[in-house]
Amino acid sequence: MRDRTKRQLALAAGFTAYFVALWYLWYTPVVYPLKIFVVLLHEVSHALALIATGGSVDRITLNPQQGGATWGYGGVRFITLSAGYLGSLVLGGMLVLGAQSKRIRAQWLLGFVGVTVLVLTALYLDGAFGVGFGVLFGLAMLGASQKLGDLWSGRILTALGLTSIGYAIFDIKSDILDRPEVRSDAAMLAELTGIPTLFWGVLWIGLAIAAAFFLLRRAVRNA
Repeated sequence: MRDRTKRQLALAAGFTAYFVALWYLWYTPVVYPLKIFVVLLHEVSHALALIATGGSVDRITLNPQQGGATWGYGGVRFITLSAGYLGSLVLGGMLVLGAQSKRIRAQWLLGFVGVTVLVLTALYLDGAFGVGFGVLFGLAMLGASQKLGDLWSGRILTALGLTSIGYAIFDIKSDILDRPEVRSDAAMLAELTGIPTLFWGVLWIGLAIAAAFFLLRRAVRNA
């Protein structure tokens, strides 16, 4: 029991330390590739929602300014617009929980992430920056999964997941609450529903914080 408590405290301390480091390094090149990866998760979430609601994805673009877009047709627009921020949060949580899983080897999961990024690059990513990032990042994750053990593979997965969770919350605040004039997913949803952008921003950031708390609490309990 004491060993489990120590593991839980160590994991909680590790999460806290990572978020503090992420805060201070947010605008440095160290975090930049992680942020682009989260943008990719955001756009993939739109794409998955589009496909799940009967639509079709044409292409996904990323840009160096940490922006992206998913191009397609059909689907349920309300769901696809809502999926970006919350989907990247959920996918980040799945990476964190997967890294802590005792049933799945972290090396295998990291390799799966690498292969998935490469497949997405081949099928959907468009533009030199997006394709270049997808190829380099996918190969890096695949190579790391083969060279590193489960311990470091798990740490990489945890870093990716925690960055996605933190970025989802930060991005909602930055794009919606701080700059409601920006044509964000919430702004387009406001145009669709007639409900103000601020409402969607407050709702999404509330859901994001609650989901982040639940996911991290579960990860610590399962340590």
